Amino acid sequence: MKVFEIPGHQVIWGDVIDALETGIEDNSIHLIFADPPYNIGKIFNGKKEQWKGDDAYLDWCYQWLELCLRKLTTTGTLYLMSATQYMPHLDIYLQKRLTILSRIVWHYDSSGMQAKKYFGSLYEPILFAVKNPQNYTFNADEIRVEAKTGAVRKLIDYRKSEPAPYCTTKIPGNVWYIPRVRYKMPEYRKHPTQKPEALLERIIKASSNPGDVVLDLFAGTFTTAAVSQRLERKSISIEREYEYVEIGLNRLGITMNHPGLKPD
Repeated sequence: MKVFEIPGHQVIWGDVIDALETGIEDNSIHLIFADPPYNIGKIFNGKKEQWKGDDAYLDWCYQWLELCLRKLTTTGTLYLMSATQYMPHLDIYLQKRLTILSRIVWHYDSSGMQAKKYFGSLYEPILFAVKNPQNYTFNADEIRVEAKTGAVRKLIDYRKSEPAPYCTTKIPGNVWYIPRVRYKMPEYRKHPTQKPEALLERIIKASSNPGDVVLDLFAGTFTTAAVSQRLERKSISIEREYEYVEIGLNRLGITMNHPGLKPD
């Protein structure tokens, strides 16, 4: 395991469980974003996901999730992504340990070929869970979106004691339409499961404040770190593939020969 220290940001090149056990203090993280390999046969940096069956994959997930609980502050938040077939198991597991506030559907269109003998998948599930449902960060005004029915049609709400126009903005519901990252888009990096900046921006704005520490367990193209940097949050990113670590350092504005880059 190697650690690269950048002002306000830390990049850990190594295994996620090793990093959580030895590289991150307990009760130090305000927001965790976990987007693990889905165990659906993707190739990462030339290596195919390899677990000997569903039970082995889920046991691995439970290992790092249990460690995550120790790293969160008492008011901390976890967002967890997963393949649709595994999310029910992870949902039940987390219900016993955290309070799940929302079950989010991130959906998107696809320009590629879809299934011909069943309904193809055009969404990914996200759990939004907190340690303390009475005390957690949720910056509702930071993530408001247009309330299209009221704003566009200029409807009047006659249920109020004094009729007034409907609000023109609202808090997003639990179904989010955000396009996937495509080849040649400005934010695109070479990775099979890159998540869009707009997705992480909503999560980070909603569930953290400037100066808070955001942990990404499976950094990939380091979208979480890049957005955290732009939004003045601190970040810790864990990634096992060095090719992706280099992508992450580049997105944080650091080259390998930069004098501020100090491998531990």
